[in-house]
Amino acid sequence: MQLSTGNRILKLISTGARLASSANTAQKRICIVGAGPAGFYAAQYLLKHLENSQIDIVEKLPVPFGLVRFGVAPDHPEVKNVINTFTKTAENSRVRFLGNLTLGKDFSIEDLRRLYHAVLLTYGADKDRTINIPNETLPNVLSAREFVAWYNGLPGFENLNPDLSGSTLTLLGQGNVAIDIARIVLSSADDLKKTDITEYALEALSRSNIKKVLLVGRRGPLQAAFTIKELREILKLPHCITSWRPNDFQNVEECLPDLQRPRKRITELMLKSLSEQKRSDGTGNMFMPIFHRSPVKIIGSERVQAVEYVANKLIDSRAIPTNETETIETDLVCRSIGYLSTNADKSLNFDARKGCISNVAGRVLKKTLTGSDQTIDDIEDKYEKGLYASGWLATGPTGVILTTMNASFGVADSICKDFHNNIIRVGDAKAGLDLVGRQVVTWAGWKAIDKEECRRGVEKGKPREKIVSLKEMLSIADGK
Repeated sequence: MQLSTGNRILKLISTGARLASSANTAQKRICIVGAGPAGFYAAQYLLKHLENSQIDIVEKLPVPFGLVRFGVAPDHPEVKNVINTFTKTAENSRVRFLGNLTLGKDFSIEDLRRLYHAVLLTYGADKDRTINIPNETLPNVLSAREFVAWYNGLPGFENLNPDLSGSTLTLLGQGNVAIDIARIVLSSADDLKKTDITEYALEALSRSNIKKVLLVGRRGPLQAAFTIKELREILKLPHCITSWRPNDFQNVEECLPDLQRPRKRITELMLKSLSEQKRSDGTGNMFMPIFHRSPVKIIGSERVQAVEYVANKLIDSRAIPTNETETIETDLVCRSIGYLSTNADKSLNFDARKGCISNVAGRVLKKTLTGSDQTIDDIEDKYEKGLYASGWLATGPTGVILTTMNASFGVADSICKDFHNNIIRVGDAKAGLDLVGRQVVTWAGWKAIDKEECRRGVEKGKPREKIVSLKEMLSIADGK
């Protein structure tokens, strides 16, 4: 029997409604690789906006929170309050935390794409950018990432043992991470012992002979990468004077009227500090920002003795080297010029030069394409369907936690749209990772580790004493 045109239209509408209803009611299984801020913010958004989503957050360490736990300075506990929000997300009945599982070792991207409808990679940046200058591999040349990991208790860095026997530390780079290191090194042990800094780092810093910290940048005060909050904190540091070089501020004051408000405020603070700076009497510590200098050589044979710099001039905010050089003595060098992500799976479209996954707004490009391939209109031809990236893995190491939150919400929104538009089809049920035979740390296991760390912290009068041994973490998580 033939259907009339009207009946055929009604049947199509009815079929479409059933498909839409099925898409809304079918379980949408998503895997997030990386339990740092990017992963948790994305999970938070998905729980709120994607009906019937089931989320596995997979983490290579037995403990969650990524840079919030291992990157935020110990004396910034207020920044770590986001852990409370992340905990609510992790304890949602639609979320599983699966710790101690590593991409590239315990499972592959192919495995995840077979077992989940969508995969979001947020595993961060775990390598350092190098300067590539002579003697950069001397023992007393470290990276900011290593130094921060050491005092924050990232497993694998407890034996870094930075040599703090000299009087001067040089930080190459002027971002907030460099300022954090400067502040920690110049703070008193009495102040630090109230924080969650590792006990071994506290002991080493209490014996430190570092009295002067240089903060060296290739451009000028108007391009400084640190924020006003971090600058204010170090300017107020007890028993420490800040020593600016007046020549670095030539013509800076004249630029004030044309600056955007945030840049204007931080520049005014630097100029105010410059006008009020005092001579050192040799008894306290010194913080010394130095501008317009790029390192060209580290001087020393068995250990660092000095750094040779080329003086730069600014042309359109770009640092152009001159013929002038300067050599400044130092005992320890810590480069703080950025992080790089690693390619955890050879199937990924990974940009080794930029150190991040090739993507457009979080959607991972097919391996034959680059970020400049904007001419392809069909989303299925352009992107790896159901594969996404967020956080520093997608953007490079930029911004603060708020930046990461906004970016992750945006990527999670794209995931929601791809489900709703049937780009990701949920007709087939997905099983998720098979955990049989794997030593997985669940959220209950993390809570056991957390409880033990807090107990040890109480004994020392601090918020927690982080456990750095993976073996010990796993034993506690297993209830042993």
